[in-house]
Amino acid sequence: MLSLLLLLALCLILPLLIFLHKHKTTKKFPPGPKGLPIIGNLHQLDISNICVQLAQFSKIYGPIFSLRLGSRQAIVVSSSEIAKEVLKKHDHLFSDRPQLYGQQKLSYNGSEIIFSQYSDFWREIRKICVVHIFSSIRVAYYSSIRKVEVKKMIKKISEHANSSSVTNMSEVLISLSSTIICRIAFGKSYEEEGHERSRFHGMLHEFQALLMEIFVADYIPFTGWMDKLRGLHGRVDKNFKEFDEFYQEIIDQHLDPNREHSDQEIIVDVLLQLKKQRSFSFDITYDIIKGVLMDMLVAATDTTSATSVWALAALVKNPRVMKKVQEEIRNVGDKKDFLDEVDIQNFPYLKAVIKETLRLYLPAPLLVQREAREKCTVSGYDIPAKTILYVNAWAIQRDPNVWENPQEFYPERFLNSSINFIGQDFELIPFGAGRRICPGLPMAVASLELFLANLLYSFDWELPHGLKKEDIDTEMLPGITQHKKNPLCLVAKIPM
Repeated sequence: MLSLLLLLALCLILPLLIFLHKHKTTKKFPPGPKGLPIIGNLHQLDISNICVQLAQFSKIYGPIFSLRLGSRQAIVVSSSEIAKEVLKKHDHLFSDRPQLYGQQKLSYNGSEIIFSQYSDFWREIRKICVVHIFSSIRVAYYSSIRKVEVKKMIKKISEHANSSSVTNMSEVLISLSSTIICRIAFGKSYEEEGHERSRFHGMLHEFQALLMEIFVADYIPFTGWMDKLRGLHGRVDKNFKEFDEFYQEIIDQHLDPNREHSDQEIIVDVLLQLKKQRSFSFDITYDIIKGVLMDMLVAATDTTSATSVWALAALVKNPRVMKKVQEEIRNVGDKKDFLDEVDIQNFPYLKAVIKETLRLYLPAPLLVQREAREKCTVSGYDIPAKTILYVNAWAIQRDPNVWENPQEFYPERFLNSSINFIGQDFELIPFGAGRRICPGLPMAVASLELFLANLLYSFDWELPHGLKKEDIDTEMLPGITQHKKNPLCLVAKIPM
């Protein structure tokens, strides 16, 4: 009996001794808001506006501060200097992803680029995608699809303009982005299929929301029952099943030897051909193919449509900028019905407008979480292994120490500036930086430029009767991508 009591006492005391030893040997950790026992700061986080909330915390605790998320530690970086340190100097140490239930389940346990761990698998699958999907040659190859779909959009809006109807541009641009990606990735458009289109966009919206959802069990062990009670597991399982069946249907169609072949080689065909080659260090399974298709569908659709909506909203709120960019675009040598991607290279002010949009309304305000692979020192603080890293790019790109009048939409700041968003200038990192920079950047920018150039070339834009530019809000929907909360509804006018 005594032996059993001693063993029990040891089991109770040993974790305490380990905890005290850790605190004795650990050097200083970044300051942060006080939390509660067990849950830490979890109860303080507002996922509906988290980038703004963390920016407020940084004003109190500094450009690097800590959060305790249950049993896990996290740091938040809110300055370009420290972002450069973690994303360049220590990039290799912060290249892992935290293993979070929703993200892992929906990404086939990280069988893709965005949520997979930094490993030989990640390096090889990323190389495959960069070479075979996101290369400049491949982006140019799909320009005809982008052109056809943008022309359809212009025709649809022209019909609204002729009848003086209000156009929901949020809906139009989400539809356009998803149609282009579906045609490039799957060889099929869902925009003409009524109920199927509505279901498809509902699936996308739910997927995006689940990626940002906080699962308590990720941070407090043995609390999975709480997530089940909240209905999160059921939502994840349902969304995963819907998309899995969707991807499998696409794969089956493209494996059918009797199917009608398209003249264009689309992404699912490229991946299926690579699967047959067996020339990689791992087998390209159907789950890997589905994971890569998931990356394309969700990342490319969300980021491009969200940024396009924000750009148009910012221009309507700023008539001076709208007039200036339209004068540049419409001052082409020959009057054309449509602006091609080649034409757009001659529009420096349009490109400045896009940079300024990506500065103020970047697609993923907190980028995607990273995790420390081993202990390191950042800005003089000791960061333990497994610490979660959040880079608050939203705060960095509105930093008054870097940007003059940071809240103002002022594209001119980029006209005589070499600052770009390709991951080398850490005051402007809408696509991230380092090893885990978004590989789909070239495709996203090509679509964004084509959308905006032709919308501004073909139409003048007004607010519906009774609304003023001050009525355009900047509230955001919760999610990993920064979508405008309220739809952008405008009246298009065909210029005389």
